[in-house]
Amino acid sequence: MAAIVPDGWRELSVTGAAQREIETLALLAAGLPDDYTVYHAVHWTNVGPRYALYGEIDFAVVNRAGDLLLIEQKSGFLAETTDGLVKQYPGKSKSVPIQISRMLNALRGKLANRGDIASVRTDALLFCPDYTVRFPETAGLAPERIVDASRRSQLCSVIQSLLPAQEEGAATVKIHRFLRDLIQLDSDVSALMGRARSMVTRLSGGLAHWARQLDFSPYRLRVIGTAGSGKTQLALAEYRATVQLGKRPLYVCFNRPLADHFSRIAPAGGLVCTFHQLCEQRLRQAGETPDFTQPDAFQRLFTRAAALPELQASPDQPLGHPFLFDTLIVDEGQDFSETWRDFVLRHAHPTARLLWLEDPMQNLYGRPRVSLPDWITLHARSNYRSPRPIVRMLQALLPGELDIEAASPIAVEEIAFISYADTAGMFQGVKDAIRDCYSAGFKKHDLAIVSYHGRAESRLTSLDQIGRTTLRHFTGGYDLLGQGVFSEGDVLVDSVYRFKGQSAPAIIFAEIDFAELDDKAVRKLFVGATRSTMKLVMVVHEKSAAQLRELIATPIL
Repeated sequence: MAAIVPDGWRELSVTGAAQREIETLALLAAGLPDDYTVYHAVHWTNVGPRYALYGEIDFAVVNRAGDLLLIEQKSGFLAETTDGLVKQYPGKSKSVPIQISRMLNALRGKLANRGDIASVRTDALLFCPDYTVRFPETAGLAPERIVDASRRSQLCSVIQSLLPAQEEGAATVKIHRFLRDLIQLDSDVSALMGRARSMVTRLSGGLAHWARQLDFSPYRLRVIGTAGSGKTQLALAEYRATVQLGKRPLYVCFNRPLADHFSRIAPAGGLVCTFHQLCEQRLRQAGETPDFTQPDAFQRLFTRAAALPELQASPDQPLGHPFLFDTLIVDEGQDFSETWRDFVLRHAHPTARLLWLEDPMQNLYGRPRVSLPDWITLHARSNYRSPRPIVRMLQALLPGELDIEAASPIAVEEIAFISYADTAGMFQGVKDAIRDCYSAGFKKHDLAIVSYHGRAESRLTSLDQIGRTTLRHFTGGYDLLGQGVFSEGDVLVDSVYRFKGQSAPAIIFAEIDFAELDDKAVRKLFVGATRSTMKLVMVVHEKSAAQLRELIATPIL
Protein backbone atom coordinates (compact mmCIF):
# COMPACT_ATOMS: atom_id res chain seq x y z
CA MET A 1 0.00 0.00 0.00
CA ALA A 2 1.31 3.47 -0.92
CA ALA A 3 2.06 5.98 1.81
CA ILE A 4 -0.17 9.08 1.75
CA VAL A 5 1.11 12.46 3.00
CA PRO A 6 -0.46 14.13 4.91
CA ASP A 7 -2.25 11.43 6.85
CA GLY A 8 -5.71 11.81 8.36
CA TRP A 9 -7.26 12.16 4.93
CA ARG A 10 -9.70 9.29 5.50
CA GLU A 11 -11.32 11.23 8.35
CA LEU A 12 -11.91 14.39 6.30
CA SER A 13 -15.51 15.50 5.80
CA VAL A 14 -15.54 17.06 2.34
CA THR A 15 -17.87 17.47 -0.62
CA GLY A 16 -17.71 18.35 -4.30
CA ALA A 17 -14.36 18.29 -6.09
CA ALA A 18 -12.53 17.72 -2.78
CA GLN A 19 -14.56 14.55 -2.24
CA ARG A 20 -13.51 13.28 -5.68
CA GLU A 21 -9.86 13.84 -4.75
CA ILE A 22 -10.29 11.88 -1.52
CA GLU A 23 -11.76 9.03 -3.58
CA THR A 24 -8.68 9.17 -5.81
CA LEU A 25 -6.44 9.03 -2.74
CA ALA A 26 -8.18 5.85 -1.65
CA LEU A 27 -7.64 4.41 -5.13
CA LEU A 28 -3.92 5.29 -5.07
CA ALA A 29 -3.39 4.06 -1.52
CA ALA A 30 -4.91 0.67 -2.34
CA GLY A 31 -3.61 0.29 -5.88
CA LEU A 32 0.03 1.37 -5.59
CA PRO A 33 2.63 -0.75 -3.76
CA ASP A 34 4.68 0.56 -0.86
CA ASP A 35 7.42 1.58 -3.31
CA TYR A 36 5.45 4.84 -3.77
CA THR A 37 4.52 7.86 -1.68
CA VAL A 38 1.64 10.13 -2.67
CA TYR A 39 1.62 13.78 -1.62
CA HIS A 40 -1.81 15.38 -1.72
CA ALA A 41 -2.61 19.11 -2.24
CA VAL A 42 0.98 20.30 -2.58
CA HIS A 43 1.15 24.11 -2.57
CA TRP A 44 4.13 26.15 -3.62
CA THR A 45 5.30 29.66 -2.78
CA ASN A 46 7.79 31.37 -5.09
CA VAL A 47 9.46 34.36 -3.45
CA GLY A 48 11.32 36.31 -6.09
CA PRO A 49 10.51 38.38 -9.17
CA ARG A 50 7.26 36.39 -9.50
CA TYR A 51 5.25 35.30 -6.51
CA ALA A 52 2.78 32.45 -6.36
CA LEU A 53 1.03 31.89 -3.09
CA TYR A 54 -2.03 30.36 -4.62
CA GLY A 55 -0.90 27.36 -6.66
CA GLU A 56 -1.71 23.71 -6.23
CA ILE A 57 -0.63 20.32 -7.47
CA ASP A 58 -3.44 17.84 -6.86
CA PHE A 59 -1.13 14.83 -6.38
CA ALA A 60 2.62 14.27 -6.49
CA VAL A 61 3.64 10.60 -6.68
CA VAL A 62 7.25 9.78 -5.72
CA ASN A 63 9.08 6.51 -6.33
CA ARG A 64 12.02 5.16 -4.31
CA ALA A 65 14.54 7.00 -6.50
CA GLY A 66 12.83 10.35 -5.83
CA ASP A 67 11.42 10.70 -9.33
CA LEU A 68 8.17 12.64 -9.50
CA LEU A 69 4.90 12.20 -11.36
CA LEU A 70 2.45 15.07 -10.95
CA ILE A 71 -1.26 14.33 -11.39
CA GLU A 72 -3.78 17.00 -12.31
CA GLN A 73 -7.32 15.83 -11.59
CA LYS A 74 -10.24 17.40 -13.46
CA SER A 75 -13.60 16.18 -12.24
CA GLY A 76 -16.79 16.73 -14.19
CA PHE A 77 -17.19 17.75 -17.81
CA LEU A 78 -14.38 18.94 -20.09
CA ALA A 79 -14.69 20.73 -23.41
CA GLU A 80 -12.65 19.57 -26.41
CA THR A 81 -11.59 22.53 -28.54
CA THR A 82 -9.15 23.11 -31.38
CA ASP A 83 -6.71 24.37 -28.75
CA GLY A 84 -7.00 21.25 -26.60
CA LEU A 85 -8.96 20.27 -23.51
CA VAL A 86 -10.66 23.10 -21.63
CA LYS A 87 -12.29 23.19 -18.19
CA GLN A 88 -15.19 25.62 -17.84
CA TYR A 89 -15.57 27.67 -14.65
CA PRO A 90 -18.10 30.39 -13.81
CA GLY A 91 -17.34 33.27 -16.13
CA LYS A 92 -14.15 31.80 -17.59
CA SER A 93 -12.43 28.77 -19.07
CA LYS A 94 -8.97 27.33 -18.44
CA SER A 95 -6.75 25.37 -20.79
CA VAL A 96 -5.88 22.04 -19.19
CA PRO A 97 -2.59 21.51 -21.10
CA ILE A 98 -1.41 25.02 -20.22
CA GLN A 99 -2.32 24.52 -16.57
CA ILE A 100 -0.39 21.23 -16.43
CA SER A 101 2.59 22.81 -18.18
CA ARG A 102 2.66 25.68 -15.68
CA MET A 103 2.38 23.23 -12.79
CA LEU A 104 5.28 21.15 -14.09
CA ASN A 105 7.47 24.15 -14.90
CA ALA A 106 6.85 25.71 -11.49
CA LEU A 107 7.97 22.58 -9.69
CA ARG A 108 11.00 22.12 -11.94
CA GLY A 109 11.96 25.74 -11.27
CA LYS A 110 11.75 25.22 -7.54
CA LEU A 111 13.91 22.10 -7.79
CA ALA A 112 16.46 23.90 -9.94
CA ASN A 113 16.67 26.76 -7.45
CA ARG A 114 17.55 24.36 -4.66
CA GLY A 115 20.82 23.32 -6.25
CA ASP A 116 21.42 20.58 -3.65
CA ILE A 117 19.09 17.97 -5.19
CA ALA A 118 20.51 15.61 -7.76
CA SER A 119 18.69 15.46 -11.10
CA VAL A 120 15.40 13.58 -10.92
CA ARG A 121 12.73 12.78 -13.51
CA THR A 122 9.61 14.92 -13.42
CA ASP A 123 6.55 14.02 -15.46
CA ALA A 124 2.81 14.71 -15.37
CA LEU A 125 -0.50 13.17 -16.35
CA LEU A 126 -4.14 14.20 -16.47
CA PHE A 127 -6.79 12.22 -14.58
CA CYS A 128 -10.39 12.98 -15.60
CA PRO A 129 -12.49 10.30 -13.87
CA ASP A 130 -15.85 11.58 -15.13
CA TYR A 131 -15.10 12.37 -18.77
CA THR A 132 -14.05 10.24 -21.74
CA VAL A 133 -11.78 12.09 -24.14
CA ARG A 134 -13.16 11.55 -27.64
CA PHE A 135 -10.23 12.98 -29.60
CA PRO A 136 -7.00 12.24 -27.69
CA GLU A 137 -4.87 13.33 -30.64
CA THR A 138 -6.08 16.95 -30.31
CA ALA A 139 -6.27 17.09 -26.50
CA GLY A 140 -2.96 18.95 -26.20
CA LEU A 141 -1.40 16.11 -24.16
CA ALA A 142 0.21 12.83 -25.12
CA PRO A 143 -2.57 10.18 -25.09
CA GLU A 144 -0.56 7.92 -22.77
CA ARG A 145 -0.60 10.77 -20.21
CA ILE A 146 -4.37 10.98 -20.11
CA VAL A 147 -6.36 8.66 -17.85
CA ASP A 148 -10.02 9.35 -18.59
CA ALA A 149 -13.26 7.69 -17.46
CA SER A 150 -12.73 4.78 -19.87
CA ARG A 151 -9.38 3.95 -18.19
CA ARG A 152 -10.17 5.01 -14.64
CA SER A 153 -9.51 1.55 -13.22
CA GLN A 154 -6.07 1.56 -14.88
CA LEU A 155 -4.81 4.68 -13.11
CA CYS A 156 -2.36 2.86 -10.83
CA SER A 157 -0.96 0.69 -13.63
CA VAL A 158 -0.45 3.77 -15.83
CA ILE A 159 1.36 5.50 -12.96
CA GLN A 160 3.68 2.53 -12.52
CA SER A 161 4.44 2.40 -16.26
CA LEU A 162 5.33 6.11 -16.34
CA LEU A 163 7.10 6.00 -12.98
CA PRO A 164 8.83 2.65 -12.39
CA ALA A 165 9.62 1.83 -8.76
CA GLN A 166 13.45 2.02 -9.08
CA GLU A 167 15.88 1.91 -6.15
CA GLU A 168 16.65 4.57 -3.58
CA GLY A 169 19.19 7.15 -4.72
CA ALA A 170 21.04 10.26 -3.55
CA ALA A 171 18.03 12.49 -4.17
CA THR A 172 15.39 10.39 -2.41
CA VAL A 173 15.61 11.86 1.10
CA LYS A 174 15.99 15.43 -0.16
CA ILE A 175 12.96 15.12 -2.47
CA HIS A 176 10.78 14.02 0.41
CA ARG A 177 12.04 16.88 2.57
CA PHE A 178 11.42 19.26 -0.31
CA LEU A 179 7.81 18.12 -0.75
CA ARG A 180 7.10 18.18 2.97
CA ASP A 181 8.34 21.77 3.06
CA LEU A 182 5.89 22.67 0.30
CA ILE A 183 2.86 20.75 1.45
CA GLN A 184 -0.08 22.74 2.78
CA LEU A 185 -1.44 20.57 5.57
CA ASP A 186 -4.49 22.80 6.07
CA SER A 187 -6.02 23.59 2.69
CA ASP A 188 -8.81 25.71 4.21
CA VAL A 189 -8.95 29.01 2.31
CA SER A 190 -9.14 30.86 5.63
CA ALA A 191 -5.67 29.59 6.49
CA LEU A 192 -4.45 30.71 3.08
CA MET A 193 -5.98 34.14 3.68
CA GLY A 194 -4.11 34.39 6.96
CA ARG A 195 -0.82 33.68 5.22
CA ALA A 196 -1.67 36.11 2.42
CA ARG A 197 -2.64 38.84 4.88
CA SER A 198 0.56 38.50 6.89
CA MET A 199 2.74 38.51 3.76
CA VAL A 200 0.98 41.55 2.28
CA THR A 201 1.24 43.39 5.59
CA ARG A 202 4.95 42.64 5.78
CA LEU A 203 5.68 43.64 2.19
CA SER A 204 3.57 46.80 2.06
CA GLY A 205 4.94 47.79 5.47
CA GLY A 206 8.14 48.69 3.69
CA LEU A 207 6.68 52.10 2.80
CA ALA A 208 5.96 52.80 6.48
CA HIS A 209 9.53 51.83 7.35
CA TRP A 210 11.63 53.71 4.84
CA ALA A 211 9.35 56.73 4.39
CA ARG A 212 9.79 57.43 8.09
CA GLN A 213 13.57 57.23 7.73
CA LEU A 214 13.56 60.37 5.60
CA ASP A 215 15.07 63.25 7.54
CA PHE A 216 14.27 66.82 6.49
CA SER A 217 12.93 69.91 8.20
CA PRO A 218 10.26 71.07 8.23
CA TYR A 219 8.74 67.61 7.74
CA ARG A 220 6.29 68.07 4.86
CA LEU A 221 5.88 64.78 2.98
CA ARG A 222 3.45 64.14 0.14
CA VAL A 223 3.04 60.46 -0.79
CA ILE A 224 1.46 59.70 -4.14
CA GLY A 225 0.81 56.00 -3.75
CA THR A 226 -1.25 53.52 -5.70
CA ALA A 227 -3.84 51.28 -4.07
CA GLY A 228 -2.24 48.65 -1.85
CA SER A 229 1.13 50.43 -1.63
CA GLY A 230 1.02 50.74 2.17
CA LYS A 231 -0.32 54.28 2.68
CA THR A 232 -2.58 53.28 5.57
CA GLN A 233 0.30 51.47 7.29
CA LEU A 234 2.44 54.58 6.93
CA ALA A 235 -0.35 56.73 8.39
CA LEU A 236 -0.80 54.31 11.29
CA ALA A 237 2.96 54.22 11.97
CA GLU A 238 3.11 58.03 12.11
CA TYR A 239 0.03 58.20 14.30
CA ARG A 240 1.28 55.53 16.70
CA ALA A 241 4.79 57.04 16.96
CA THR A 242 3.32 60.43 17.84
CA VAL A 243 1.18 58.94 20.62
CA GLN A 244 4.18 57.02 22.00
CA LEU A 245 6.08 60.31 22.31
CA GLY A 246 3.27 61.71 24.45
CA LYS A 247 2.12 64.02 21.66
CA ARG A 248 -1.19 64.33 19.77
CA PRO A 249 -1.79 63.31 16.14
CA LEU A 250 -4.69 64.23 13.84
CA TYR A 251 -5.80 61.90 11.05
CA VAL A 252 -8.27 63.40 8.55
CA CYS A 253 -9.79 61.75 5.48
CA PHE A 254 -12.86 62.27 3.29
CA ASN A 255 -14.55 58.87 3.48
CA ARG A 256 -16.52 58.08 6.65
CA PRO A 257 -16.06 54.26 6.50
CA LEU A 258 -12.30 54.76 6.15
CA ALA A 259 -12.24 57.08 9.18
CA ASP A 260 -14.26 54.54 11.17
CA HIS A 261 -11.85 51.77 10.17
CA PHE A 262 -8.76 53.81 11.06
CA SER A 263 -10.30 54.78 14.39
CA ARG A 264 -10.70 51.09 15.27
CA ILE A 265 -7.04 50.26 14.61
CA ALA A 266 -5.39 53.45 15.90
CA PRO A 267 -4.28 53.85 19.54
CA ALA A 268 -6.00 56.33 21.86
CA GLY A 269 -4.43 59.72 22.29
CA GLY A 270 -5.24 61.61 19.11
CA LEU A 271 -8.16 62.52 16.86
CA VAL A 272 -9.42 60.50 13.88
CA CYS A 273 -12.18 62.07 11.80
CA THR A 274 -13.45 62.96 8.36
CA PHE A 275 -13.07 66.48 7.04
CA HIS A 276 -16.68 67.32 7.83
CA GLN A 277 -16.44 65.78 11.30
CA LEU A 278 -13.49 68.10 11.95
CA CYS A 279 -15.61 71.06 10.88
CA GLU A 280 -18.46 69.93 13.13
CA GLN A 281 -16.22 69.44 16.16
CA ARG A 282 -14.65 72.86 15.68
CA LEU A 283 -18.08 74.49 15.56
CA ARG A 284 -19.31 72.66 18.64
CA GLN A 285 -16.13 73.58 20.51
CA ALA A 286 -16.88 77.21 19.59
CA GLY A 287 -20.40 76.90 21.00
CA GLU A 288 -22.34 76.47 17.74
CA THR A 289 -24.70 73.60 16.90
CA PRO A 290 -24.70 72.65 13.19
CA ASP A 291 -28.09 72.26 11.52
CA PHE A 292 -27.95 69.30 9.13
CA THR A 293 -31.59 69.74 8.05
CA GLN A 294 -30.85 72.79 5.90
CA PRO A 295 -30.05 72.61 2.19
CA ASP A 296 -26.32 72.49 1.47
CA ALA A 297 -25.76 71.62 5.14
CA PHE A 298 -22.21 70.37 4.61
CA GLN A 299 -21.14 73.42 2.62
CA ARG A 300 -22.65 75.63 5.33
CA LEU A 301 -20.79 73.58 7.92
CA PHE A 302 -17.46 74.20 6.22
CA THR A 303 -18.16 77.89 5.62
CA ARG A 304 -18.93 78.50 9.28
CA ALA A 305 -15.94 76.45 10.48
CA ALA A 306 -13.58 78.24 8.11
CA ALA A 307 -14.76 81.59 9.49
CA LEU A 308 -13.63 80.71 13.03
CA PRO A 309 -10.61 82.64 14.39
CA GLU A 310 -7.12 81.26 13.87
CA LEU A 311 -6.00 78.84 16.58
CA GLN A 312 -3.58 80.07 19.23
CA ALA A 313 -2.27 78.56 22.44
CA SER A 314 -3.32 80.35 25.62
CA PRO A 315 -1.93 80.44 29.20
CA ASP A 316 -4.92 78.52 30.56
CA GLN A 317 -4.16 75.67 28.13
CA PRO A 318 -0.56 74.67 28.96
CA LEU A 319 -0.77 71.62 26.71
CA GLY A 320 -1.84 73.77 23.78
CA HIS A 321 -5.15 74.32 22.04
CA PRO A 322 -7.20 71.09 21.84
CA PHE A 323 -7.34 71.45 18.07
CA LEU A 324 -3.63 72.10 17.52
CA PHE A 325 -1.76 68.84 16.77
CA ASP A 326 1.86 67.69 16.73
CA THR A 327 1.37 65.42 13.70
CA LEU A 328 -1.20 66.00 11.00
CA ILE A 329 -2.05 63.24 8.50
CA VAL A 330 -4.34 63.83 5.52
CA ASP A 331 -5.49 60.63 3.81
CA GLU A 332 -7.43 60.47 0.52
CA GLY A 333 -5.84 63.80 -0.37
CA GLN A 334 -7.09 63.44 -3.94
CA ASP A 335 -10.61 64.16 -2.59
CA PHE A 336 -9.61 67.48 -0.96
CA SER A 337 -9.87 70.95 -2.47
CA GLU A 338 -7.37 73.74 -1.83
CA THR A 339 -9.79 75.52 0.51
CA TRP A 340 -10.12 72.27 2.48
CA ARG A 341 -6.32 71.98 2.52
CA ASP A 342 -5.97 75.44 4.03
CA PHE A 343 -8.55 74.73 6.73
CA VAL A 344 -7.02 71.41 7.76
CA LEU A 345 -3.45 72.73 7.89
CA ARG A 346 -4.58 75.43 10.33
CA HIS A 347 -4.77 72.66 12.92
CA ALA A 348 -1.05 71.85 12.77
CA HIS A 349 1.33 73.16 15.42
CA PRO A 350 4.11 75.26 13.77
CA THR A 351 6.62 72.44 14.41
CA ALA A 352 4.22 69.61 13.47
CA ARG A 353 5.06 66.77 11.10
CA LEU A 354 2.75 66.97 8.07
CA LEU A 355 1.90 63.96 5.92
CA TRP A 356 -0.36 64.09 2.83
CA LEU A 357 -1.40 60.76 1.28
CA GLU A 358 -3.19 60.48 -2.05
CA ASP A 359 -3.86 58.26 -5.05
CA PRO A 360 -4.84 60.16 -8.23
CA MET A 361 -6.50 57.03 -9.65
CA GLN A 362 -8.96 57.02 -6.73
CA ASN A 363 -10.14 60.54 -7.49
CA LEU A 364 -13.81 59.68 -8.18
CA TYR A 365 -15.07 63.24 -7.79
CA GLY A 366 -12.96 64.88 -10.49
CA ARG A 367 -11.29 67.39 -8.18
CA PRO A 368 -8.10 69.20 -9.33
CA ARG A 369 -4.91 68.11 -7.62
CA VAL A 370 -4.07 70.21 -4.59
CA SER A 371 -0.89 72.27 -4.76
CA LEU A 372 1.63 71.68 -1.98
CA PRO A 373 4.62 73.90 -2.79
CA ASP A 374 7.93 73.13 -1.09
CA TRP A 375 6.75 69.69 0.07
CA ILE A 376 8.88 66.60 -0.58
CA THR A 377 7.04 64.18 -2.91
CA LEU A 378 7.42 60.41 -2.69
CA HIS A 379 5.94 58.09 -5.34
CA ALA A 380 4.87 54.54 -4.38
CA ARG A 381 3.80 52.58 -7.46
CA SER A 382 3.89 49.00 -6.14
CA ASN A 383 0.55 47.37 -5.30
CA TYR A 384 1.11 44.67 -2.68
CA ARG A 385 -2.56 44.03 -1.92
CA SER A 386 -4.22 43.18 -5.23
CA PRO A 387 -3.58 39.78 -6.84
CA ARG A 388 -1.48 39.92 -9.99
CA PRO A 389 -4.29 39.16 -12.47
CA ILE A 390 -6.12 42.26 -11.21
CA VAL A 391 -3.05 44.45 -11.66
CA ARG A 392 -2.51 43.04 -15.17
CA MET A 393 -6.06 44.02 -16.11
CA LEU A 394 -5.60 47.52 -14.71
CA GLN A 395 -2.29 47.94 -16.52
CA ALA A 396 -4.19 47.37 -19.77
CA LEU A 397 -6.78 50.00 -18.83
CA LEU A 398 -4.62 52.75 -17.35
CA PRO A 399 -3.13 55.51 -19.51
CA GLY A 400 0.60 55.23 -20.05
CA GLU A 401 1.63 57.95 -17.60
CA LEU A 402 -0.17 56.22 -14.71
CA ASP A 403 1.80 53.07 -14.11
CA ILE A 404 1.18 50.49 -11.40
CA GLU A 405 3.49 47.63 -10.46
CA ALA A 406 2.31 44.16 -9.49
CA ALA A 407 4.05 43.31 -6.22
CA SER A 408 1.52 41.06 -4.52
CA PRO A 409 2.64 37.66 -3.19
CA ILE A 410 -0.68 36.28 -4.41
CA ALA A 411 -1.14 34.74 -7.86
CA VAL A 412 -4.73 33.53 -7.78
CA GLU A 413 -7.11 32.42 -10.48
CA GLU A 414 -7.87 34.86 -13.24
CA ILE A 415 -10.62 37.41 -12.69
CA ALA A 416 -14.09 35.93 -13.15
CA PHE A 417 -16.37 37.92 -15.48
CA ILE A 418 -20.14 37.48 -15.65
CA SER A 419 -22.04 39.53 -18.22
CA TYR A 420 -25.73 40.43 -18.15
CA ALA A 421 -28.30 42.08 -20.42
CA ASP A 422 -30.89 43.46 -17.98
CA THR A 423 -31.64 43.95 -14.28
CA ALA A 424 -32.84 40.39 -13.81
CA GLY A 425 -29.63 39.14 -15.42
CA MET A 426 -27.58 41.37 -13.12
CA PHE A 427 -29.28 39.95 -10.02
CA GLN A 428 -28.72 36.42 -11.32
CA GLY A 429 -25.08 37.25 -12.02
CA VAL A 430 -24.57 38.42 -8.44
CA LYS A 431 -26.19 35.23 -7.13
CA ASP A 432 -23.90 33.15 -9.37
CA ALA A 433 -20.90 35.14 -8.14
CA ILE A 434 -21.83 34.55 -4.48
CA ARG A 435 -22.13 30.83 -5.18
CA ASP A 436 -18.74 30.88 -6.93
CA CYS A 437 -17.09 32.54 -3.92
CA TYR A 438 -18.64 30.11 -1.48
CA SER A 439 -17.59 27.13 -3.59
CA ALA A 440 -14.01 28.47 -3.58
CA GLY A 441 -14.04 28.26 0.23
CA PHE A 442 -14.73 31.87 1.17
CA LYS A 443 -17.13 32.53 4.04
CA LYS A 444 -19.80 35.19 4.26
CA HIS A 445 -17.58 37.49 6.34
CA ASP A 446 -14.83 37.25 3.68
CA LEU A 447 -17.12 38.56 0.97
CA ALA A 448 -18.25 42.07 -0.04
CA ILE A 449 -20.52 43.13 -2.90
CA VAL A 450 -19.42 46.49 -4.30
CA SER A 451 -21.69 48.42 -6.65
CA TYR A 452 -20.22 50.44 -9.49
CA HIS A 453 -22.81 53.12 -8.67
CA GLY A 454 -23.47 55.39 -5.71
CA ARG A 455 -26.16 54.48 -3.21
CA ALA A 456 -28.79 56.64 -4.94
CA GLU A 457 -28.41 54.92 -8.33
CA SER A 458 -27.62 51.37 -7.23
CA ARG A 459 -30.24 48.64 -7.35
CA LEU A 460 -28.21 46.56 -4.90
CA THR A 461 -27.17 48.74 -1.98
CA SER A 462 -30.68 49.01 -0.48
CA LEU A 463 -31.57 45.32 -0.78
CA ASP A 464 -32.04 43.19 2.30
CA GLN A 465 -31.68 39.92 0.41
CA ILE A 466 -30.66 38.51 -2.96
CA GLY A 467 -31.62 34.91 -3.57
CA ARG A 468 -31.01 33.09 -0.30
CA THR A 469 -28.30 35.50 0.82
CA THR A 470 -29.21 38.22 3.31
CA LEU A 471 -27.40 41.52 2.74
CA ARG A 472 -25.94 43.97 5.24
CA HIS A 473 -26.11 47.53 3.96
CA PHE A 474 -25.68 51.06 5.29
CA THR A 475 -29.05 52.51 6.31
CA GLY A 476 -27.94 56.13 6.05
CA GLY A 477 -28.20 56.67 9.82
CA TYR A 478 -25.72 56.87 12.70
CA ASP A 479 -25.94 55.72 16.32
CA LEU A 480 -25.31 57.80 19.46
CA LEU A 481 -21.57 57.15 19.18
CA GLY A 482 -21.50 58.38 15.60
CA GLN A 483 -21.04 54.93 14.05
CA GLY A 484 -22.87 54.09 10.84
CA VAL A 485 -25.97 51.94 11.27
CA PHE A 486 -26.17 48.82 9.07
CA SER A 487 -29.01 46.43 8.46
CA GLU A 488 -28.75 42.82 9.62
CA GLY A 489 -27.39 40.45 6.98
CA ASP A 490 -24.73 37.92 6.07
CA VAL A 491 -22.88 39.68 3.23
CA LEU A 492 -21.90 43.37 3.10
CA VAL A 493 -23.10 45.37 0.08
CA ASP A 494 -21.89 48.93 -0.48
CA SER A 495 -21.09 51.45 -3.19
CA VAL A 496 -17.66 51.89 -4.74
CA TYR A 497 -17.62 55.42 -3.29
CA ARG A 498 -18.18 54.29 0.30
CA PHE A 499 -16.01 51.18 0.07
CA LYS A 500 -13.02 53.18 -1.19
CA GLY A 501 -10.17 52.75 1.28
CA GLN A 502 -11.40 49.33 2.43
CA SER A 503 -10.82 45.78 1.18
CA ALA A 504 -12.07 42.21 1.47
CA PRO A 505 -10.65 38.80 0.49
CA ALA A 506 -13.43 38.19 -2.09
CA ILE A 507 -15.06 41.08 -3.95
CA ILE A 508 -18.09 40.90 -6.23
CA PHE A 509 -17.88 44.12 -8.26
CA ALA A 510 -21.37 44.47 -9.70
CA GLU A 511 -23.63 46.77 -11.74
CA ILE A 512 -20.73 47.72 -14.02
CA ASP A 513 -22.57 49.40 -16.88
CA PHE A 514 -20.62 52.38 -18.22
CA ALA A 515 -21.66 53.76 -21.62
CA GLU A 516 -18.09 54.73 -22.51
CA LEU A 517 -14.79 53.54 -21.10
CA ASP A 518 -13.69 57.09 -20.31
CA ASP A 519 -11.46 58.42 -17.55
CA LYS A 520 -14.22 58.31 -14.93
CA ALA A 521 -15.12 54.71 -15.78
CA VAL A 522 -11.47 53.62 -15.60
CA ARG A 523 -11.09 55.25 -12.18
CA LYS A 524 -14.18 53.50 -10.83
CA LEU A 525 -12.98 50.18 -12.24
CA PHE A 526 -9.60 50.80 -10.60
CA VAL A 527 -11.10 51.52 -7.19
CA GLY A 528 -13.55 48.61 -7.28
CA ALA A 529 -11.07 46.03 -8.56
CA THR A 530 -8.31 46.97 -6.09
CA ARG A 531 -10.61 46.32 -3.11
CA SER A 532 -9.97 42.57 -3.57
CA THR A 533 -7.13 40.87 -1.74
CA MET A 534 -7.68 37.38 -3.22
CA LYS A 535 -10.68 36.82 -5.48
CA LEU A 536 -12.52 39.19 -7.84
CA VAL A 537 -15.75 38.53 -9.72
CA MET A 538 -16.94 41.32 -12.03
CA VAL A 539 -20.62 41.43 -13.02
CA VAL A 540 -20.63 43.57 -16.18
CA HIS A 541 -23.36 44.73 -18.55
CA GLU A 542 -22.84 43.17 -21.96
CA LYS A 543 -22.39 46.59 -23.66
CA SER A 544 -19.62 47.49 -21.21
CA ALA A 545 -18.16 43.99 -21.50
CA ALA A 546 -17.77 44.51 -25.25
CA GLN A 547 -15.53 47.52 -24.61
CA LEU A 548 -13.46 45.68 -22.01
CA ARG A 549 -12.88 42.74 -24.37
CA GLU A 550 -10.94 45.02 -26.70
CA LEU A 551 -8.38 45.88 -24.03
CA ILE A 552 -7.92 42.90 -21.74
CA ALA A 553 -6.97 39.32 -22.48
CA THR A 554 -9.21 37.62 -19.89
CA PRO A 555 -12.29 36.08 -21.55
CA ILE A 556 -15.63 37.69 -20.67
CA LEU A 557 -18.49 35.26 -21.02
